[in-house]
Amino acid sequence: MTSVELSTPSVGKYTQPTGLFINNEFVKGVEGKSFETINPTTEEVICSVHEATEKDVDIAVAAARKAFEGPWKKETPENRGKLLVNLANLMEKNVDRLAAVESLDNGKAFSIAKGDVGMAAGCLRYYGGWADKIEGKVIDTNTDTFSYTKQEPIGVCGQIIPWNFPLLMWAWKIGPAVATGNTIVLKTAEQTPLSALVAAELIKEAGFPPGVVNIISGFGKIAGAAISSHMGIDKVAFTGSTIVGRQIMKAAAMSNLKKVTLELGGKSPNIIFNDADIDNAISWVNFGIFFNHGQCCCAGSRIYVQSGIYDKFVQQFKARATANKVGDPFAADTFQGPQISQLQYDRIMGYIDEGKKAGATVVTGGERHGNKGYFIQPTIFADVTEDMKIVQEEIFGPVCTISKFETEEEVLHSANDTTYGLAAAVHTQNLNTALRVSNALRAGTIWVNQYNMLHHQVPFGGYKESGIGRELGEAALANYTQTKSVSIRLGDALFG
Repeated sequence: MTSVELSTPSVGKYTQPTGLFINNEFVKGVEGKSFETINPTTEEVICSVHEATEKDVDIAVAAARKAFEGPWKKETPENRGKLLVNLANLMEKNVDRLAAVESLDNGKAFSIAKGDVGMAAGCLRYYGGWADKIEGKVIDTNTDTFSYTKQEPIGVCGQIIPWNFPLLMWAWKIGPAVATGNTIVLKTAEQTPLSALVAAELIKEAGFPPGVVNIISGFGKIAGAAISSHMGIDKVAFTGSTIVGRQIMKAAAMSNLKKVTLELGGKSPNIIFNDADIDNAISWVNFGIFFNHGQCCCAGSRIYVQSGIYDKFVQQFKARATANKVGDPFAADTFQGPQISQLQYDRIMGYIDEGKKAGATVVTGGERHGNKGYFIQPTIFADVTEDMKIVQEEIFGPVCTISKFETEEEVLHSANDTTYGLAAAVHTQNLNTALRVSNALRAGTIWVNQYNMLHHQVPFGGYKESGIGRELGEAALANYTQTKSVSIRLGDALFG
């Protein structure tokens, strides 16, 4: 059996695929293994899905290779673009079902999940527009030679996505890879396999040839490791933790030296100057850390407030965080749902305990929310020092630290004093301050008077240990192409 009947509060009954999506069909795993996926709101089992092992990765890679060397190689860029646009349209048509499955499996608010589906569709449509605009150029070297470059697909791409934005990361990976003519074996996170499998149905409906996009469910240590070290995969793209990113780079190097792009962790500073619009800043700071339950790689978890407004800011931020509605993802007014799993819940609560033991002051939160589900209160720590674990390490939950600073020089030193460099933000009404501080911050994305406002047209990626390469925008196309130089001799032989 490769499907089950499930139900969600928003859309009622639906058919949930549970098989591995290979060659446009849902199939059972070769070894017959399966694993359970848990509802983080209730801590109960939703269903079981088929688990991909190394043998299944081999089958998926073979399907992707056959497609790449066969019909897909002859597909026109225009038609590749049409397929992506078809897929985007189908996602929008099925927005309620996709969002409901996302909320069921991931725990994020249904209203926010619908926004994720919309952004995923926008991303796919954007790269559909790029498909026939990937061009080489003529290089004028001398009159006896005609030289040009062309951008060619890399081949079979392994893609490993995280559990915090399952559908959005699915689209971020598939869009540029398909637009540039590659084929795909994509592994979802073991915590959140369901929405990607529902979306896989739409791949076939959109008209993609068999083998172009293959979606498998499995564990990182088995299926993920098999993708990273597979001799038949030409490139691997990963979004997740820096620790796992290192392992993937090592596996890629030790196998066939496959191309690697990584979008990894962060510990992003959010800086508020005295002249900031304090109400506006508090709204964005709240969104910057507590959006998606704090489960964002770019979350603004280190908050720095200039001394002139510090006390007022802490008081108002506490009130704003306390007002966040934590609860059932399908309730209309919910902003923050549960953490993804018992493991993540325990990890976050461990960091909260570390903060308390280290002497930090709990401004608000710091405890479990309710007695069922992996819910944690929005938590703010003050009176922290830069050497505390809660300041240095990525927590990946609804937990932030708030520090006072006096000068721009001081806050820039603190903001850049991290091994990460994914994102940062500046809140000020002075344009010179905004530009000067943005230029000095060592991070791939800088927001000014806002936070977490990603867009598929704008590149996103990290400095330092936050990654290699860029997602989104035109820049992401470079992840999935390689340059071929062709030089044609027009003149006579040079050497007799």
